[in-house]
Formats: sequence, structure tokens, C-alpha cells
Amino acid sequence: MPVLPPKPLASLGTVTGAALLLLAAPAAVGAAEPAESVTVAPVGTIAEDGTVTLSGTYRCTAGLAPVLVSASVRQTSDGPRHGVGGSLADCDGREHAWHNSARLPDGTVEPGAAQVEATVMELRPQAGLPLPHFHAARKQNVTLTAATD
Repeated sequence: MPVLPPKPLASLGTVTGAALLLLAAPAAVGAAEPAESVTVAPVGTIAEDGTVTLSGTYRCTAGLAPVLVSASVRQTSDGPRHGVGGSLADCDGREHAWHNSARLPDGTVEPGAAQVEATVMELRPQAGLPLPHFHAARKQNVTLTAATD
């Protein structure tokens, strides 16, 4: 029984065409939204009593334990981070707003440039211990302004 060789040009053309269709498909449909993300608003506030308020948005999918959105702020690249509250996240796959506030000791931060780190995290039980599972994290430069009444 004779064996016929494959048609290399036809096979190569088919593969190339399929690859081009796959590469073009995301551009035609649009890029998919990330399943989990967190953003930080470019401006935070400091009240007269030292309360810092930060905000942004988050998106996460179902967690196994309560999920928190936490934030921290610092004003020098090598300075300590200061926690700015935490709030419970609703992990339903939709985008939600978050706002965290905390009163920091006098002189900790002042109006001006700062770096904020926001995380969406849960403590999942593993072998009897609660271990962190990060859904999303972001570091962003922001401007802290004096809060107005």
C-alpha cells in the first residue's frame, strides 16, 4: 500500500491562517477585564485630627473566607508604612468602591506626595492555620490633600 506524503504547503497555510485568526480575535472582541483587581484614587485626604482617607475600586471572585481591602501609606521611599484601615470586600466578580480611614499619630503624614499600597486579601485556613491569599495588590503614588469640611 503506497503512502502519500502530506501536502506541506496546504498544511502550513491552514496552520498560519488559524494562527492569524486567533491573534486577530482578541483585537476584534476587545481585551477581557481582569477577574480580580484593585485601584487607588490619585488623591487622598488628611483631616485636621490626622485621619487619613484613601479610596479606589476593587473586583474579586468568590473567596473561601472573609476578604478584606486594606491600605497603607508612606511619604518617603524608605520610610515606614502606616495602615489606613480595612474594609470587607464583596467578591461577586463586579467592581466595587472601597474607602478606608484611620487616624494616624500627629506628624506621621502631611499634605503632599505619598505612596499607597492597597491589597485585596483573605486569610484561608490551611492545615489549621490562617494563611494569606492575595486576590489583588497595587502600589501607586498619590497626593494627600487637607480635607475640607
